[in-house]
Amino acid sequence: MSFVKEFKEFALKGSVIDLAVGVVIGAAFSTVVKSFTEDLLMPPVGLLTGHHDFSNSFVALNGNHYDTLAQAKAAGAATLNYGVFINNVITFLIVAFAVFLVVKWFNALKKKPEPTATNVRDCPECLSAIPLQARRCKFCSAEIGGRLGSA
Repeated sequence: MSFVKEFKEFALKGSVIDLAVGVVIGAAFSTVVKSFTEDLLMPPVGLLTGHHDFSNSFVALNGNHYDTLAQAKAAGAATLNYGVFINNVITFLIVAFAVFLVVKWFNALKKKPEPTATNVRDCPECLSAIPLQARRCKFCSAEIGGRLGSA
């Protein structure tokens, strides 16, 4: 019975649930980025480079010519699918950039610690930290002119 209890405690930890939510959102985000890359970004890039679709850019290793990658695969030909690789690299770069922007945005949202009021100052002689109310440095015995932070 302790194994079940231990597993329940593990599975219901906040970090495990956060990880699960992150994986699900990451998968959905990846689908959106993949669609953006394949459906919106690559067609104009393909027109600029003279290829309509990079995913059909391949080399058949058997020396035969095929019009599409699907035809080559249907014929059982071994292919080097460099167009699919280019699409995946572009998708990766877009995902990495988007994640960078999201992390940068979340870091900017984090509350920065408030600067705390200091109750010490530096001794003008030895530069040791001494209380603001001190009239003499406890490290070098120098007499400190003034009080409340004036040196």
